[in-house]
Amino acid sequence: MARYTGPSCKLCRREGQKLYLKGERCTSGKCALDRRKSAPGQHGAAKKKLTEYGTQLREKQQAKRYYGVLENQFLNYYKKADNQDGIAGENLLRLLERRLDNVVFRMGLANSHKEARQLVLHGHFTLNGHKANIPSILVRVGDVIAVKETESPKIKALVEGMKDTIAPKWLELGNGSAKVIAMPERDDIDFEINEQLIIELYSK
Repeated sequence: MARYTGPSCKLCRREGQKLYLKGERCTSGKCALDRRKSAPGQHGAAKKKLTEYGTQLREKQQAKRYYGVLENQFLNYYKKADNQDGIAGENLLRLLERRLDNVVFRMGLANSHKEARQLVLHGHFTLNGHKANIPSILVRVGDVIAVKETESPKIKALVEGMKDTIAPKWLELGNGSAKVIAMPERDDIDFEINEQLIIELYSK
């Protein structure tokens, strides 16, 4: 299964904003973006005026990296969103929000999408009572995502911490579980992103 294995902080510096790829580190004084505002690379500090294409590309890269999706999979999401009824940009974000690893992140069981993906891959969750270890599974209304019973102190601590989690309105949190009660809407996404620029990029 393909995944990005390079330095996470480098991606935030390249996009010029925090993507919260390393969880708590991103809100601490250790955040690389707070210490070095320039983009990585020899010419990172040079001021560049973005073209229309460059602006669209940066928006796509931000969304792709925030959700931890690589290029081919992101393109497939766009094609699927474009074929659905409604606004393509909102359809795209709705598909990304419905990923199992994102649901785990929204449940407050992980500090980042990367950590949520790892928890799913390690088989710590069930979907409607069945083992689910594929991060890209798309949940539907009525699905129940639950933490498997375990003796792991770390997992138990994560479940305990769910009490302080403010979940989006399309999720109903329980004790170590969450039920999808509606499809995610555009207003439920707290990450700043202009999805229309992404659609324009792919529509060329």
